[in-house]
Amino acid sequence: MITSQQTPGTTPYDRILDVAGQLFYQNGIRAVGIDPIIAQADVAKMTFYKHFKSKDLLVLEFLKRRDALWRDWFESTVQRLAPKAENRPLAIFDALEERFSRPDFRGCAFINTMVEMADGDHAAHQAAAEHKKKVQRTIRAWLLAAGVKKPEEISRAFLLLMDGAIVTAVREKKPGSAKAAKKIAAALLLKFQPEEE
Repeated sequence: MITSQQTPGTTPYDRILDVAGQLFYQNGIRAVGIDPIIAQADVAKMTFYKHFKSKDLLVLEFLKRRDALWRDWFESTVQRLAPKAENRPLAIFDALEERFSRPDFRGCAFINTMVEMADGDHAAHQAAAEHKKKVQRTIRAWLLAAGVKKPEEISRAFLLLMDGAIVTAVREKKPGSAKAAKKIAAALLLKFQPEEE
């Protein structure tokens, strides 16, 4: 699961982040004010501001946490689906299909953030863009381990396919775009197969 659920006994800091993460992802960052976060996290306003001096700082912490959780999910899911290194590049799209099939799926929190915070100089936009760079580095490492030629070029193409599949899954409200993206990715890999020994 990508977002953690609120559980009894968590700290106020954790409860605020849990609630903010769920509300930001489901409703959008701009649509969610501080008051509903405070109410649902069951904390005093003073407690909220003790931990987060502003909503912008809360958004950055949400993105930092979401980045770590998402990449942990991504890496563990791909490795579960493809124990062998040579199968991991295409297993990326099987992992996405699993994610798209979840009832709480509402696209990519990082794409959504970059759309909402369209100014490229905004700290949240930059944090979301940095997440995408980290994901591309992971893909590149899997391509290298699989012996694929031109891993930098292919990792960019795979990230493009992933982002396109995510947006299409949101638009169509079906997970099938992951399979379609996988077919394109497989065709790309055929062009860049490892050299024969």
